[in-house]
Amino acid sequence: MDLPEIAEYKPRLADYRDIARVHFCVPDIKAQATIPHLIAAGSCLVLGDALMKGEVKNAFALVRPPGHHAMTVAHGNRGFCNINNEAILVEYLRKKYGVRRIAIVDTDVHHGDGTQEIFYNDPDVLFISFHQDGRTLYPGSGFINELGGPKALGRTINIPLPPATPDEGILYVLDSLVLPILKDFKPELVLNSAGQDNHYTDPLANMRFSAQGYAKLNEKLAPDLAVLEGGYAIQSALPYVNTGIILAMAGLDYSCVREPDFKPGMFVQAARDRQVLEEIVVEQLENWRNRDRLVKAEVAKHGDFYRRKKQIFYDTDMIQESQEETIRMCPDCQGYKTIDSRAHRSIGDTRIFGVSIPIYACDNCQAEAREEYRKRLNNPEYEYVYLQDKKEDEYRSYNTRKKQEKIN
Repeated sequence: MDLPEIAEYKPRLADYRDIARVHFCVPDIKAQATIPHLIAAGSCLVLGDALMKGEVKNAFALVRPPGHHAMTVAHGNRGFCNINNEAILVEYLRKKYGVRRIAIVDTDVHHGDGTQEIFYNDPDVLFISFHQDGRTLYPGSGFINELGGPKALGRTINIPLPPATPDEGILYVLDSLVLPILKDFKPELVLNSAGQDNHYTDPLANMRFSAQGYAKLNEKLAPDLAVLEGGYAIQSALPYVNTGIILAMAGLDYSCVREPDFKPGMFVQAARDRQVLEEIVVEQLENWRNRDRLVKAEVAKHGDFYRRKKQIFYDTDMIQESQEETIRMCPDCQGYKTIDSRAHRSIGDTRIFGVSIPIYACDNCQAEAREEYRKRLNNPEYEYVYLQDKKEDEYRSYNTRKKQEKIN
């Protein structure tokens, strides 16, 4: 931290309003976002401000708890995540600085299912995740056919990697698929969900990435902002990986950063796995090139609304959530979203209804969505009803049992 190329910033607490732009926290934000969560999210916002004001060229938020498994609705903790730090950062940058086109590249070994879900219907956010194949690792998602909602098809790019993929394979995917798509998308900002559990010593996964590989990836990707996600080899990986990433982001020599037991060439890409990666690259490049045609065909299949049902498991808090998401298929904007969610716990069920209005919603969608919120206020089937109006930056929650409304 004494190097002149590196500046250290002190954290601050995120405001409840920052969290409400992204989440429906059940029963309220205070229950899901503890002081450590507010520090982690707030630290990202501090760096977002520093970047946008031109104080730094790029930034790395070394924060915990992580966040990329936290979805729009937060009933509890899943995958060590309660609130989504990077999604909170995205909405903050949009509201405060007017940034619109953002790319998120998730390099954690686990699929960033929360970040994907939050932006699944948003054509202005490109989400790319490479991760260990979901058939072999939590959360069991992140497959090639998960391409985005009807109006955002092709803006979600998943790259499920075979277990034991080393530096060679991950950097091949970066060069052949990720970087070409980013160049074509032309984002205003590139964010990196910088999970470090792809490391060959991580106890929760089965990959073969090294500190040198991480540094090279960061040098090539050149993110504007990186946010730490997972990584659980506290002694054998994190000191080396973090040092490599920081040096790479600062444009400094990282060739001396090596784990004590690492030897060049100790991990070799299996020929069979290389073929799998090549097939993924071909298929996802094709999906990306055809994204506009895919959107047109998918939108034509639906009427005024698009609906999908989901089952979401909170592995940490042992909650099973049943959810129905409805998207207004508006011809003038991306449409508002409603979520009908029921959480099944051993102590009983909690049912909530949330209405989310995107920041670039048309006036008709905004009015229609706010009416959907008002209609649910006296519905005894729901314990809590939420309004998330990003266009007006207004956030309300209503407890139907107590007949009380809070404004964040």
